[in-house]
This record gives sequence, C-alpha cells and structure tokens, in this order.
Amino acid sequence: MRLASISLYPVKSTTGHDVPVAEVEPWGLAGDRRYLITETTDAGSELLTAREEPRLLACVPVLDDGALTLTGPHADPLRVVPGTTRSTVKVHHDPVELTDCGDEAAAWLSALVGRPLRLRWMDDPTRRPVNPAYSRPDDRVSLADAYPLLLTSTASLTRLRDWITETALERGEEAPEPLPMRRFRPNLVVEGASEPFAEDEWKRVRIGEVDFRVSKGCDRCVLTTVDTAAYTKGKEPIRTLSRHRKRDGKVWFGINLIPDGVGRITQGDPVTIL
Repeated sequence: MRLASISLYPVKSTTGHDVPVAEVEPWGLAGDRRYLITETTDAGSELLTAREEPRLLACVPVLDDGALTLTGPHADPLRVVPGTTRSTVKVHHDPVELTDCGDEAAAWLSALVGRPLRLRWMDDPTRRPVNPAYSRPDDRVSLADAYPLLLTSTASLTRLRDWITETALERGEEAPEPLPMRRFRPNLVVEGASEPFAEDEWKRVRIGEVDFRVSKGCDRCVLTTVDTAAYTKGKEPIRTLSRHRKRDGKVWFGINLIPDGVGRITQGDPVTIL
C-alpha cells in the first residue's frame, strides 16, 4: 500500500487542500485545524460548522510558511494576523481557550455567509486532550472533531460508490456522479488495500517512518451529505452507509489515528500494517 494523498484543513469546517508533504505533530498534521469559526449569538460565541452552514465550504484557507490566507468568491484574499484576546469556546464537548483573529477576519467571514462570525486560533495545541476512552493520558488533539488524523482508503470508496449506484437504481433513480473522497474530509488516503474496509481491522500503521495507533473507526455525520460545489445537502452517502455500514446506531467510514511519533510524511510513502 502507499499514501495516495495528504490533505490539510487549516480552518475547521472549511475547504481543505492537498499537500505533497506534511509534518506529523503529536496533535495531528502541522497546520491542520488550528482555526475555527464562531457565531455571535445572544448566548455568546458558539462553534459554527458546515453542518449548520454549508456556505463555509466556499472558504478556502491556505497556509504559506505558517501564515494563513483566506480565499473565497465574495472578496479579495485576506491574510490573517491573530490578535492577543483569548476566550473559551466549546469545541463539541470540550471547553478550549482560543485567540481571536481580529475584526478584519470577522468581517470577511461575516460577508461570506451573511451573519456575524469570528475567527479563532488555537495558539497552544496542547490544551485539548483526546477522548480518554480511546487514548492515552498525554494524547492531544487540535480542533478536529475528536482525534488527530482521519484515514480513508480508495478501495472502500470504490465499494461505497458501487453501493450508492445500486441503491439509486433499485429506487428507480438515475445513477449519480461518483462520490468524491473530499466529502469525508480525510487527512490521509491510502491506495492498494487488500480489500474494501480492510482498515476496520487495523490496530497500528506505519506511514513512511511515522507510527500511528488506530483509536477507533470514524462515525459519519450529515456533513458528508453536503455537495461541496453547490453547498446543498442530499441523502448520500448516509442513506447507503445506513444500509451497509451501520452498527451501534451509527454509520462508519474511515479510521481515526493518533501519532506515536513525529516526523515527515510524503505522498507516495509506503503504508505498513503493524
């Protein structure tokens, strides 16, 4: 097997981009999900994701030597300069202290979706522990939903695409366009797996010279149903995953990883099951 692609998502719940090389840090890939967007409400600042606001996917953040630039269809690109004001934001179940990125970034994002938003930065990625049920006491995660990295395989996506086509034809619908892997927002995609969903059984994996633990499978949410070009929600892949990949009341695709070391990984690196 080999590492087919590496993706970074600098701002949580916006569009990611592929990179040929990435540095693995204890809390994930360097630069991955260190920013998030909050909505200003009567109750204060609350995390906003593309689950609730699909137009966030029109924002494409790019890192260049550690500096973040936001690009979108509504305004000129904006280079982000974090400030010094900190506040606590609940990231799913975890209260995390984050740094505000200023009024200019807030205005840029607010204009994109049409309501008051702020951009926040995790200046210290050691603040947030991983779910203790699936980790060690010193494991940490940035602003990803729960775990440092997500891995998927091309073999599993190919099987899922076939199932989706079967589901559509059985219902008298037209066969859909092939589901893109970006719907699942993986950091790492591997090709050459022995069979679809072989990753379900992996416990440890080496990519290049970096070892990872598999914490658990990844249960999927409504974000996978958002068309990343039209910013609209559909039925797939949740409809078909519910038919073929449902257990414990959830649907599953991909696996979550925790680094057991640091180092550089490169597209094309060998992937070894340990």
